[in-house]
Amino acid sequence: MNNTYIVGTFDVAELAFLAFFVFFVGLVIYLNRESRREGYPLEDEFTGKVQAGLPLSDAGKKTFKLPHGRGVYVPEDVARDPVEVPGVRTFRAGGAPYSPTGDAMKDGFGAASYANRNDYPDLTFDGNLRIVPIADSHDIVIAPNDPNLVGWPVIAADKKVAGTVSDIWVDQSEHIIRYLEITTNAGTKVLAPMNVVAVQTKGLLTGILPDNPEQVEISAITSEQFEAVPGLAKPGQITRLEEDKIMGYYGGGYLHATAERSEPWL
Repeated sequence: MNNTYIVGTFDVAELAFLAFFVFFVGLVIYLNRESRREGYPLEDEFTGKVQAGLPLSDAGKKTFKLPHGRGVYVPEDVARDPVEVPGVRTFRAGGAPYSPTGDAMKDGFGAASYANRNDYPDLTFDGNLRIVPIADSHDIVIAPNDPNLVGWPVIAADKKVAGTVSDIWVDQSEHIIRYLEITTNAGTKVLAPMNVVAVQTKGLLTGILPDNPEQVEISAITSEQFEAVPGLAKPGQITRLEEDKIMGYYGGGYLHATAERSEPWL
C-alpha cells in the first residue's frame, strides 16, 4: 500500500522532475521564439545581407490589426532600410559614425532622419482627422487670455525674419497646438512644430521697461532653410510620414543648420 513506484523503479518524484524539465525546456524555446518576432532576422551592418536564423528561432510574423478599417500591418513585410545612405563612415568599424556627403537636412540623414511611417493622416477615435487647421476643428479656439499668433513675424536662427504665422494647427484628440503654419518671405506655406517654437510677448512690465516685440522665434533653422521644409501632399491635412519628415528636418537643424553647430564644442 505504501509503494510509490509507478513502473519498476520509476516513481512519482522522477515523474514530477521530468515533467518540470520538459516544461522548462519548452518555456525557454517559446520565450526565445517570441523574442525574435521584432528586430529579426539580423542583417550585416556593411552589406545589409540578412543572416540566417537559428533552429527553432522562427516564431512567425507579428501582425497588428489597424483601426478604421485600414487592414493588417505586418512589420516584416515592409521593405528593409537601404544600406546605401547619403553619408560615409568616418572609419570602417561596426557602429562607426557617418559623415554626411550632401545636405543632411534635405536628405533626411543623421539627426534629420525620420521613420518611414504610413503615409496617411492620423485619426481621432471617431475617425476624423486628428491634426487640422484650427478653423477646421471641432470648436477649438484660442483662449481669450492667450495671444493669437496669426500675423506675428517668425525670427529664424540667423535673427532674420523668415515669414509670418498664417495659421494654427491643433490636435483634436489632445486639444493642444501641434504646428504653426508659416508663410515664408517667398510665399511658401510650411509647418513648424510647436516644440521648436518660442513665443515672445510684450511682457508684464509693458510701459515701464522697453517693450519686447511680439514675435515667434524658431532657432532650429535659418531663414533661408524655411523654403526647404518638407511640404504637404494635400492642403489641410498632414500624414504620419509627413509629420516625421517635418520633425526630422527641424530636429536636424540643431546639428546641421550651420557649419558651427556641426563642430565639437571643446
